[in-house]
Amino acid sequence: MKTIASCVEELLIKQPFLEEALFRDIINFSALAEELQPTISAMLRKPVKSGAIMMALRRYNPPNHLRQSQRLQAVLKDLGDITVRSNLVDFTYQNSATLIERHAQVLKAINPKAFYGFSRGIYESNIVVSASEERLITQHFKNEVLLGSQDQLSAISIRLPKNNSKMSGLYYQIFKRLAWEGISLYEVISTTNEFTVLVELHLVDKAFSAIKNLHQF
Repeated sequence: MKTIASCVEELLIKQPFLEEALFRDIINFSALAEELQPTISAMLRKPVKSGAIMMALRRYNPPNHLRQSQRLQAVLKDLGDITVRSNLVDFTYQNSATLIERHAQVLKAINPKAFYGFSRGIYESNIVVSASEERLITQHFKNEVLLGSQDQLSAISIRLPKNNSKMSGLYYQIFKRLAWEGISLYEVISTTNEFTVLVELHLVDKAFSAIKNLHQF
């Protein structure tokens, strides 16, 4: 059975920026309660007083990554080098029985100094390479089903602290900062201690600045 508290939680989860502003005490509880009143009344199918909503907002229990903001801030300040690689091309191929074999052939022939990233999903695989290796990819994968490609991409790679896997909310902060700046991501590549985002060329300077300023969280 839905309650005012569960409705408040549901709405805040759907709006993470609002949730964080609420936790940091930079939002007016009374005004927010008034704003949420029509929606919560509709969710419960009965009139709800704004005072009851305001009480639920004050009692709301934020997620761990917000409660642990000091620890998260220390991790963000410990971010390692940020590396930018430009002039990249992204290919998306449909998975097949021969795709891995083609991938192995490319690894043997590719320039070791070139940028190369490969990720395999359930139905499709992505390859990101330096534009200088574009012809190599198209030759080796010519018999595979190409689902899409994009050139003029840049990769921004971040070295993460070794304890990053123990800290909830780290990726949220990175994605939040990029979203706040209106930066759309074309691709995301992640290893245990390294995180890479691919953006279109015209967004690379803006994305680099946003990531560089993460320590200001």
